[in-house]
Amino acid sequence: MDEPLHCVRCGAKLLSDARFCSRCGVEVGKVVKEEFSISADNLVSKVKALIREGDITRITVRDESGRTLLEIPATVGVVGALIAPWLAALGAIAALATKCTIAVERREG
Repeated sequence: MDEPLHCVRCGAKLLSDARFCSRCGVEVGKVVKEEFSISADNLVSKVKALIREGDITRITVRDESGRTLLEIPATVGVVGALIAPWLAALGAIAALATKCTIAVERREG
């Protein structure tokens, strides 16, 4: 399942070959996608570690069947106080799921 890319500034969905956001005009740059398969026990700690890296633009958590459970936009990682509700939601997801996939978008340049 290939998820759409999102603008770092406004969150608008982007075409895979877009060089600029059609909504706000920001330059997109090269997008690198990574996926991690992880047990629910390690979900919150892995997401915290990814946010600390600072170059993440979007984190998507999916269950074993590929259903999206949570999407965390890039702007949340900028302000630490805003991350608390997302982490609480991740804790609830971890209690219900056994294995999760974390999809990460990073922008270069």
